[in-house]
Amino acid sequence: MLYLALFGPPGAGKGTQAKKIAEKYRLFHLSTGDILRAEIGNASTLGLLASGIINRGELLSDEVVMALVEHAIETGGDVPGYLLDGFPRTVQQAEMLDAYLQKSGERGLAGLLSIEVDKEEVTRRMLKRASLEGRVDDTEEVIRNRFAEYEMKTLPVENYYRERGKCFAVNGNRAVEEVFQSLVSIIDTIR
Repeated sequence: MLYLALFGPPGAGKGTQAKKIAEKYRLFHLSTGDILRAEIGNASTLGLLASGIINRGELLSDEVVMALVEHAIETGGDVPGYLLDGFPRTVQQAEMLDAYLQKSGERGLAGLLSIEVDKEEVTRRMLKRASLEGRVDDTEEVIRNRFAEYEMKTLPVENYYRERGKCFAVNGNRAVEEVFQSLVSIIDTIR
C-alpha cells in the first residue's frame, strides 16, 4: 500500500495537485479539509465544533484529526494507496500516523511531497480563491493566523520527514502542470 502526503502552506495548491495525482495513480484522495467542510455543511457535532476553530484560522486537536484519518483509511475500500492532503499538520500527527501505519502492518509514509510557495504568492492565491469560492476561511486576517499556525506548528513536520529521508520538495511558484510533472517524477522514483 502506498501512502503519500502533500505538504505546503495554505494555498500552495495541494488540493489541485492532489486531484491530479490521485487520478493518475488511482489513490484514495484523503483531504482532511474536505472531510471537515462536509461535517460543517452537515452541521454535525464535529462540524459545529470545527467551524469556530477553523474560522479563526486555528487547527483542530491532533486526536480529532487522527480519528478522522483513521476512519477514512479504514473505510476507503480497495485502493492501491492513499494521498493525504492537509495531514499531518503537526509533528504529533506525524508520529501518530507512523504508529497507526506500523500497527496496521504498513511500511509507513513513502514520502512527504512539499510544495514550496512564497508567502506573497500564497496570500494572492487564497484571496482569489475566497472571491471565487466564497470561502469564509480565506480573509486577510484568517490568512495571517493560518500562516502563523503553519510556521509554528506545521513547518516542523517537514523536518521530521526530512530527518527520515522522506521529504521531497518542489517549487510551487510555477504553473500547475509544471508542479504536477515535478511531483510525478518524485512519486515514480519513490514508489
